[in-house]
Amino acid sequence: MSSTDPAVFEEYWSMLLGLAYRILGTRADAEDAVQDTYLKWRSVDHALIDNSGSWLTTACTRRCIDMLRGAHKQRVEYVGTWLPEPLETPDESPEERADLASSLTTAFLLVLERLTPKERAAYLLHEIFDVPYPDIARSLDIEEAACRKLVSRGRANVDQSKVRYVPPAARQEELLTAFSSAIAEGDTTRFAALLSEDIELAVDSGGKVPALLEVLRGKGPVLEFVAKSLRGYWSGFRLDAAPLNGGRGFVIRSAGGIVAAVSFAFDEANRATRVFIVRNPEKLARLRSSH
Repeated sequence: MSSTDPAVFEEYWSMLLGLAYRILGTRADAEDAVQDTYLKWRSVDHALIDNSGSWLTTACTRRCIDMLRGAHKQRVEYVGTWLPEPLETPDESPEERADLASSLTTAFLLVLERLTPKERAAYLLHEIFDVPYPDIARSLDIEEAACRKLVSRGRANVDQSKVRYVPPAARQEELLTAFSSAIAEGDTTRFAALLSEDIELAVDSGGKVPALLEVLRGKGPVLEFVAKSLRGYWSGFRLDAAPLNGGRGFVIRSAGGIVAAVSFAFDEANRATRVFIVRNPEKLARLRSSH
């Protein structure tokens, strides 16, 4: 089979998209990066390519790093809280494997935002996609020793944040039921019992729709917001449980379409530590198109 055969690129498409999404945080940008990679791959002399997978990974990684540098200024100027775009991860997807699922959670992707573009790429390539250090060094055009330092710094940051944890499915379903009851009935007793004391709630609207701009911290403020504000906004809407970012969350639907996506972060005691609500219509578009 020739390396120009579309089947060769198709073989790596899912991996490239998964890498790009984790680096960039939005499906739209990830799709653009993969498309740019494909166009570049089509234009090169394939006789010079010894390993298609390595070449494609390198090209995609470099394109993502360039895009991430451009996105940084936009995120600094973002109105309110910036959250990654919700990503549906169906049960039959290989992303449901625990190691990959934990690297798709919103909390994990937000920790990656603290890393430099090269730290983020190096960490993901080695820790999530099992790419050897020499190959990563070539992809990033750096020495292997420098590559190892990038991965080490990234690992230390992620490990310190303790965000690579996905609780058992039964615990997630218990939280969804309690959250749904709090919205429908205003009774937060069951929901409160599943939260950590330092629970946080963040909403991403991008300034495009009315929404909470500051992050709420602590059980009292979070429970009051859910029982009063969210119940008032969403009591007439449909809360559909959905596989989002490697875990279980909600897609909130009105008669006019999707109005929000909700996901959660947990600690190792299986308590919810953060509630993430995406309201930015641009980040909900791909959820809308899939139903």
